[in-house]
Amino acid sequence: MNAHLASLPSLPRRWLHRLYEYFALWFGLVLLGAISLTWSTLSVPLYYILPKRWARPLGRWAITTGFRSYLGALSLIGACRFDLSALDALRAEGPLVIAPNHPCLLDAVMVISRLPNMACIMKADIVDNVFLGAGARLAGYIRNDAQLSMIKQAVADLKNGSHLLIFPEGTRTTRWPVNACKGTAALIASRARVPVQTVFIETDSAYLSKGWPLFRRPAMPITYRIRLGRRFDPPEKAGTFTEELERYFIDELRDAPHFLPPDAPQATECRASGLSDVA
Repeated sequence: MNAHLASLPSLPRRWLHRLYEYFALWFGLVLLGAISLTWSTLSVPLYYILPKRWARPLGRWAITTGFRSYLGALSLIGACRFDLSALDALRAEGPLVIAPNHPCLLDAVMVISRLPNMACIMKADIVDNVFLGAGARLAGYIRNDAQLSMIKQAVADLKNGSHLLIFPEGTRTTRWPVNACKGTAALIASRARVPVQTVFIETDSAYLSKGWPLFRRPAMPITYRIRLGRRFDPPEKAGTFTEELERYFIDELRDAPHFLPPDAPQATECRASGLSDVA
């Protein structure tokens, strides 16, 4: 696609590239919606038919396969470039709390696409959704509405050998280099006595970051890269560990490329201090 465009005069080339970006944007949204709706529809009867010991691994394998296919399709049409291979080293590892930074909505999709034995904490309204939540319920994903129940379920999942995905920031990044970290990851890792594996997600685009309108066209192709960070021992004191974790993320990400959308909270402050290049 790009090779053909390069041979055209500059103005038609720009317009064709813009049309291509709109096509890729809508293709990606429709494809993800179709994959999610298809699997959720299939998950409804499976949730009631299959015993939990079969349903959970099947549900997680299906979500990993669907996400990996989705990212592969984005790569195939040239919308994105993904370098996620660092996560493959964790696939055969024992129980871990996987703790990435959180620049955009695709973060969980990228991590889960490489790690099939992954538990995930999700918003309760998504898990409870009649259609979209069926796949999450089949996979045994954890609701985030009641903290004590959430922590208990997460610890049980880890003790059964799963990985657990938690974004320490709790929401997508709005303050460079990371938002203030919450203590949930530390509490769960401490009670389960499992290590915390940090993960760094880097991108060259603000696409789907906090405040980015869903249908706003980004410049393409978008590059995403994941690298592994330090693995922390099971925390002894949750508060102290959370402060240490936040300092570590700040130190590691301070000089990495970063992009916040113009209307994201605190983006103006970041630009004014010379800490942000907004796409």
